[in-house]
Amino acid sequence: MATFKELGVRDDLLRAIELMGYEKPMPIQEMVIPHLLTEETDVVGLAQTGTGKTAAFGLPTLQRIDTTSRATQALILDPTRELCLQTKTDLEDYARYVDGLEVLAVYGGASIEPQIKAVKRGVQVIVATPGRLQDLIRRGVVKLDDVRTVILDEADEMLNMGFIDDINEILINVPDERKMLLFSATMPREIANIAKDFMHNPVEFVAGTRNESSANVRHIYYMVKASDKYRALKRIVDYLPRIYGIIFCRTRASAQEVASMLIQDGYDADALHGDLSQAQRDAVMKKFRERNLQLLVATDVAARGLDVNDLTHIISYSLPDDNDIYNHRSGRTGRAGKTGISIAIIHSRERGKLKQIEQHIGKDFERREVPKAEEIIEKQLFNLADKLENVEVREDDIAPYLPGVLKKLSWLSGEEVVKRIMSLEFNRLLEYYKKAPVLDIVPETKERGGKKERNASNRKPNGEKDRRIGEEGYERVFINVGKSHGFYAPDLIRMINATGKGQHIGIGRIDLLTNYSLFDVQQGEAHTVIKALRGSEFFGKRLYLEVADAGKDYAAISLEGEVKKNRAERRRMKFEAMERERGRRHDRRSRRDDRRTRRDAERGFKKRGKK
Repeated sequence: MATFKELGVRDDLLRAIELMGYEKPMPIQEMVIPHLLTEETDVVGLAQTGTGKTAAFGLPTLQRIDTTSRATQALILDPTRELCLQTKTDLEDYARYVDGLEVLAVYGGASIEPQIKAVKRGVQVIVATPGRLQDLIRRGVVKLDDVRTVILDEADEMLNMGFIDDINEILINVPDERKMLLFSATMPREIANIAKDFMHNPVEFVAGTRNESSANVRHIYYMVKASDKYRALKRIVDYLPRIYGIIFCRTRASAQEVASMLIQDGYDADALHGDLSQAQRDAVMKKFRERNLQLLVATDVAARGLDVNDLTHIISYSLPDDNDIYNHRSGRTGRAGKTGISIAIIHSRERGKLKQIEQHIGKDFERREVPKAEEIIEKQLFNLADKLENVEVREDDIAPYLPGVLKKLSWLSGEEVVKRIMSLEFNRLLEYYKKAPVLDIVPETKERGGKKERNASNRKPNGEKDRRIGEEGYERVFINVGKSHGFYAPDLIRMINATGKGQHIGIGRIDLLTNYSLFDVQQGEAHTVIKALRGSEFFGKRLYLEVADAGKDYAAISLEGEVKKNRAERRRMKFEAMERERGRRHDRRSRRDDRRTRRDAERGFKKRGKK
């Protein structure tokens, strides 16, 4: 393998990257850097996120800058503010020892005035988001007449975010003889079209296989019921006490809901989605980058372009619709030669989608069982032991307090002290995971002696699953609201969490019907839930709950209740209509009497006048 010096990187740039810890070039860097330094042809670089693309285009671009001129000579387009700032920071680090070289980031969501002033002072390299750059071009602030290098960074993400028209307008302002570089993690047809329309005979460099997942990432999946996804997520996180990762959700509402539940349950987590203001996004990302958060719950759109180092895990709480998006998710871990793990939590109907992703990335997922209580407790206790081993002991600071504490604990042996320290964590975990059920979906059929046997314990005679019977380890509860009342699973979860008073209540399968719902709670918790929700209302409807009875026809009871309610409603409406008609009659009589009185008064006045 060649060195950066052998690739042709200049001494002042070498000095900076050596200080940053760069030793050997990564594959995409080894391919692209010498070509960009010696050839004038356009380049398409395909490599997964985190494989060194920024240095691959950044080092040769900086080396080609004429620092005696203050004109803008290089333009880098990034899809998001976060990636724009990250790219600018990396380029400034590379150019640390290059005198007179200025790099500027321009992006939306921040005041435009300081950016205008900086551009007017003169910068050789602009890193920009398309929208803000267009604004500055229209104002006549940014001049691109001297640009010799244009770079589309994370081109597939810019395409997904709908920036193709913006890119077209920007390129109109760039000289035709510029060098254009396109870097992307994947190569969908639309990216190939961009290369065809805007580039001159581009040379393509591929690090790995197109659309292939990073070789440093392991792919794992857990299969649970849809209603058990959140509990499975908590167990996975508890089993990984040192996790530092991103949890991906499909929608903004789901991301906010999962983050809120994690925060409520005591985890260092927060949400990142499109409903947040730019200031809120910046605050969340600052906490996450500084590791004040362990878990970031995000949508794919909000997380595009995030560049965070040393992520240990990526968790897909829901699978994306686009297979390429999964590639982007998993590529955020296992970066810069490090290993990472991408986890998918799926339910049975998502198995087909998982197979499609496997074919797309060219890798198989490993199926794992959701961690059991005893496994989690063991992992957490060993993590506590590691903390005890590695804690910094500040001898001078604790010295004044140590004699008193030692005297207080003098009756305990060293082993007893360790036992009590460990019990602080063990007792909490033991209480939390007491009677915790198995969450994994067990196949409905099992092979025994060459024959298939079906578990029929909770099935009707015709084989149909009986909704009134809970899963093993759960109790079934009836509640008198359903879809017709606008009642859905998040409403139920919020109601139970709000009335739990800090107590964890495990929720299992939820069946939402038209006029009522049935749901599982952990064994022994049904009466607690019923008592807590007794007398509550859901949008004006008084709630009634009971432990589900397999002998009751809840559909008929609810229908009868709806019929009675409808009859009562019709009677009420009929009565109100009668009252309105009675009122109208009274008004007509009153008006008629008034007219008669006025008429009589007028007649009396005329008679008196004649006399």
